[in-house]
Amino acid sequence: MPVIGARCHELRIVDTAVTWRIMYRLDEDAVVILEVFAKKTEQTPPHVIATCRMRLRRYDST
Repeated sequence: MPVIGARCHELRIVDTAVTWRIMYRLDEDAVVILEVFAKKTEQTPPHVIATCRMRLRRYDST
């Protein structure tokens, strides 16, 4: 998902009642899980995108 950052992706898991999303980034030495949430609308909620960006900044600064 380029809206979050480079190498960021979304994994979709369809369950009987809800569709789950796992937002993650692939690094050379790690898979960074950014957020897991139940998606109920067409668009990714803005607060999820903001949370993912914040977590990436924190991860990259360490």
